[in-house]
Amino acid sequence: FDSIDTVKLCIEVFDLMIASFKVNKENMLSACKNGFINATDLADYLVRKGLPFRSAYKVSGRIIAYCIENNRILETLTLEEYKKFDDLFENDVYEAVDLDACVAKRISEGGTSIESVEKQIEWVRAKI
Repeated sequence: FDSIDTVKLCIEVFDLMIASFKVNKENMLSACKNGFINATDLADYLVRKGLPFRSAYKVSGRIIAYCIENNRILETLTLEEYKKFDDLFENDVYEAVDLDACVAKRISEGGTSIESVEKQIEWVRAKI
């Protein structure tokens, strides 16, 4: 019963919080870029080029470490920098790590694509 009371209180708090918060799109985009949320997409890109996932994951990790050391993000690396890590990189790597494209690719249930989010909103509205 204590858990039910706690959940009810949390819902009340979140309801007030959500009703009054404001989204700062620029800060959110900056956080996404600096958080390397597209690192898995980079590894997936190498897998599509024929590299085994274990190797692709390692290459992606080394690139992220390079970015952190040099205060860079994936979108701003040159093709030459990418090729230092693996010759499989081509100009299409920029499409693979584009944040908008990464979000749009997540089409599974609960994913981040516009289509998936709209379905989630519809589901919540139906439950309310």
